[in-house]
Amino acid sequence: MSLVKKALFVGLSLCFSATSATASAQDTTKLAIGMSGWTGFAPLTLAQKAGFFKKHGLDVDIKFLPVKDRLLAYASGSLQCVATTIDSFIAWNANNVPVTQIFMLDASHGADGIAVRNDVNDIKELKGKTIAVETAGASPYFLLSYMMHKNGIKMSEIKTNTLSPQAAAQAFNAGQVDVAMSYEPYLSTVRENSTGGKILATTVEYPAIIDFVGCNPTWLKENPKAGHALVAAYSDALDMIKNNPKQAYTIMGAEVKQSAEQFEKSASFLTWKTKEDSRAYFKNDIIPFMKEATDILIDTKVIRKAPADLNALFDATYVN
Repeated sequence: MSLVKKALFVGLSLCFSATSATASAQDTTKLAIGMSGWTGFAPLTLAQKAGFFKKHGLDVDIKFLPVKDRLLAYASGSLQCVATTIDSFIAWNANNVPVTQIFMLDASHGADGIAVRNDVNDIKELKGKTIAVETAGASPYFLLSYMMHKNGIKMSEIKTNTLSPQAAAQAFNAGQVDVAMSYEPYLSTVRENSTGGKILATTVEYPAIIDFVGCNPTWLKENPKAGHALVAAYSDALDMIKNNPKQAYTIMGAEVKQSAEQFEKSASFLTWKTKEDSRAYFKNDIIPFMKEATDILIDTKVIRKAPADLNALFDATYVN
């Protein structure tokens, strides 16, 4: 090959490569997801670290934020999607911050709970006590409200000390508070430190913590493939947990400074949900639960009125 022909060939090759790279970049959808270090959200971290988001054409930035900051970031447009509980999605929509739930992440079966000193044996004994719990609007506060509601106790009949789930568990273990609401992986530190305290009740008895990924409805309309790509990447993460659990738990545990063994133990208190689980929940369960949750949110003054249409708070097409 002559030098001229060779130069022309190389130039065309470089041009083709640049065009391909540009096309690939154009096919990639950028988004930011807000979440916490809650064990139930960890497959999203796994999807990022293992390259599943990238595989499905997503460039995802995961931001770890407390629920209040998550709301502010989402409302300002800094986040396109969030991972949180159904009750939070209800509250956001009720306060004119539209967000659409598109797939189920997990359901807690003991991963959220209330820690007390050993002399407390019934939730009714908590009337008049001070409870360390995250701010109103966060999932621990809702679970506490749900527990009180089921036991005929008004939130006005207890006192609250605002602490994050991690700080609440640490304060309880240090003997600084006598009652604390927390969740995994932090609740396991209470389980492991049984001296002077115990877990009085969890989501085994009070199944009120169900998590979804929700996204901005306008963003979803502008990026019609992105919702399906999120579900696909999350499904790949669940497959990795099933087929290569050691590596998956190592990756997910590292994000919250836990060993694979510690993280696997904390994960045993919840169930990650498949696309089929989401489909069934959307069909049968989400509306009844949202109605009950809405009543509690109104009663505890987290919201003033119910969202106009509960059916508008979710879109099942992304799992169908």
